[in-house]
Amino acid sequence: MQTSPTCRHCHAPLTRTLVDLGMSPLANSYVKPENAGVKCPEYELHVRVCDTCFLVQVEDAVPAGDIFSEDYAYFSSFSESWLAHCHNYVDTITNQLKLDSDDLVIEIASNDGYLLQYFVERGIPVLGIEPAAGVANAAIEKGVPTRIEYFDSALAKQLVAEGLRPSLVASANVLAHVPDINDFVGGIATLLDDNAVWTVEFPHLLNLIEKVQFDTIYHEHYTYLSLLTLETIFAAAGLRVFDLETLPTHGGSLRLYICQQEADRTERPIVEGMRKKERQANLDNPKGYDGFDDKVREIRQNLLTFMRAAKQGKRSIAAYGAAAKGNTLLNYCGITSDDILYCVDRNPAKQNKLLPGSHIPVSPVERLREERPDFVLILPWNLRDEIAVQLSDLAEQGTQFVVPIPSLEIFSR
Repeated sequence: MQTSPTCRHCHAPLTRTLVDLGMSPLANSYVKPENAGVKCPEYELHVRVCDTCFLVQVEDAVPAGDIFSEDYAYFSSFSESWLAHCHNYVDTITNQLKLDSDDLVIEIASNDGYLLQYFVERGIPVLGIEPAAGVANAAIEKGVPTRIEYFDSALAKQLVAEGLRPSLVASANVLAHVPDINDFVGGIATLLDDNAVWTVEFPHLLNLIEKVQFDTIYHEHYTYLSLLTLETIFAAAGLRVFDLETLPTHGGSLRLYICQQEADRTERPIVEGMRKKERQANLDNPKGYDGFDDKVREIRQNLLTFMRAAKQGKRSIAAYGAAAKGNTLLNYCGITSDDILYCVDRNPAKQNKLLPGSHIPVSPVERLREERPDFVLILPWNLRDEIAVQLSDLAEQGTQFVVPIPSLEIFSR
């Protein structure tokens, strides 16, 4: 008899489904052209909700080491809007915490040094923690000290034993990537002392549900997070949230400011305001999660209807952005290279490869200008405005842009 999976935080049985996306390949495992005839390994992508603590999560279908390998191809520095977001964060947090050369900033999942480089420019000591060797080495090459390791409670104890006590721990879009969220948060609690601060950014579950952002679901995102559930997890480790910001990144994110329970930091009213907003959306009871699967199916149907009509009209479709969210969308919808001619991306690590599952070839952006397709399907819809500006010359020549989420939209500017 098969037993139900259990919650990553509270270990209660998981019996409630948010959405079942079927079998899907790893969203960031791009395919070399010589392997075009080889079917990508696929794993179950089934999202469940804990009826006890309401942590939304996928099962451990894939070992983390298979995801964040040396070939992991996500480089944060290829989005101009993301770099601007990070530069602004560094300016703000440096002034807020009065950071200087006597402080240490540790970033967990520091990628290619996209964030820490701005602290380095200010003369503030930094240390990056990054498990993917390819992107970590890119950070080291640009002068950002980086350890190629996974962060966990054991590493936190080692860092403290080495005398590395940060004034600030930064982590943007990493908490969802952690299989053992309790151990990770416990490690942060070990690192923090006195009034040290941890900032954590993550796509807000409230937006995922209200705007049907199901394509942000993939195997390397183990959890989908709300303030209410995170506060339960933080409290168990002796931590508390004292401030937060709402951010436009990744379709709508939260940035939480966290400290030790006994730290001398006053909670701002905005924190209680967000708790109330999440309760009003029923994120603290099963009702808030009902009906999501039906909305996802409707998005799939609308996109496939558009693509059939374009094909019948002999109108060409290319895609922009070899993004993980796009791969979830394409594979869930069963879209392949028979439907989309090619995908373009600014990241050279993804170019001249094939998208996982769909096997759509990835080319440099210039190919769009050479071939001028009738439609460009923007896969990273959170960057739609940035991409539309980059491709405004194509729009002037008749190319139209398409975004499928939260509902299908065709536009020219």
